Amino acid sequence: MGVFTNREMANPSPKATVPASQEPQTLSSTAAAAAAAAAADAATSTESDVRSNPFEPLIRRFFQNVGVGDPGAENYDSKDFYSNLLCNTLKTHTVRRGHITCIATVNPSISNHYGGLHGGAVAAIAERVAIATATTVIGVDKEIFLVDLGISYLSAAPKDAELIVDGSVVRSGRNITVVSVEFKMKKTGKLAFTSRATFHNKPLSKL
Repeated sequence: MGVFTNREMANPSPKATVPASQEPQTLSSTAAAAAAAAAADAATSTESDVRSNPFEPLIRRFFQNVGVGDPGAENYDSKDFYSNLLCNTLKTHTVRRGHITCIATVNPSISNHYGGLHGGAVAAIAERVAIATATTVIGVDKEIFLVDLGISYLSAAPKDAELIVDGSVVRSGRNITVVSVEFKMKKTGKLAFTSRATFHNKPLSKL
């Protein structure tokens, strides 16, 4: 135990007048107040940015025009609606080994905002035709898996237009089958889209 003189006891140092336990509490309260003020400023700034965004009405109108938020969009969650949508668009014309020809019609259900064939619909049709074409060579009893699908969009296909979709097997081996798909306007013969699909055949050989 230390020994204190009467003078020290009568005149304690300034540090002794402030308990050490109170210092962190004071700093903590100050930091919390600063954080709250910063959060309030950020919220005010965000609200101001939202109110002052000149593109918000245009963006909302665009989404409404393409059907986002339309209650009818819930029907797209029904079982196998994807297949039904394409079946109503795609009709088989000829089938032979290594080659399939179909007719695709640009219906409103697969049209984009500008009335032409939607790019996603092009890819979906190309995938279906490529699978069917590959099956004519490898057989229906062997499973295949799509590993690559490339699309080239060369021209637009307007609403109600008909396209000739030709699928041809480029190469088919033990493990890999490659299919080329071309979309041509039925009326003019103009090439609109091209696609190339690569499939893995199952079972795969062991490495």
